[in-house]
Amino acid sequence: MNCAKGLLLVACALSATTARAETRDHHGEHHTQAAQPYAGQQERVVASLSDEDAKGFLDGRGMGLAKAAELNGHPGPMHVLELAEELKLTAEQRRAVKAAFDRMKAKAKALGEAYVKAEQAVDGAFKSGTADAGEVAARVAEANRLLGEVRLSHLLAHVEITPLLTAEQRARYAELRGYAGGRAHQRMHQH
Repeated sequence: MNCAKGLLLVACALSATTARAETRDHHGEHHTQAAQPYAGQQERVVASLSDEDAKGFLDGRGMGLAKAAELNGHPGPMHVLELAEELKLTAEQRRAVKAAFDRMKAKAKALGEAYVKAEQAVDGAFKSGTADAGEVAARVAEANRLLGEVRLSHLLAHVEITPLLTAEQRARYAELRGYAGGRAHQRMHQH
């Protein structure tokens, strides 16, 4: 009986340390899956951000933060510059869009760095082992404020460059980006 209990304890310990579950697919083949969705993420520089997302904020990338503008008829400066030939931008339009992009990128990078540091501060509150509600609330509020500022920097760049483009260029942009026929396309023809 003692041997059986010992084997049971060893088996439980082994299954707990592997944290994996085996399943069979519809072909009857075994597959091993991670049993816990966050396993391995404790090694991240910022617990709440993937390494790719953290790098995106530090690099000032848009990462979908300006979808409200993009999908509603307000082109993004980076994509306008990428499509400059197809949109037949004038030299003046290129210069103005590039200037808007450069301003946005610089601001988004600075704010992105501050945001990542604020998320690290949230982590730090918990890593200290002495997190209290007031400290956590203040750190989360600051991180969220900065995230809003990052998003706003991208959205405002869309607002800034939209009037620099003709209605035809905005319609062509919608076509090239795959939005033709949608609300963005209709709105671009109205302006």
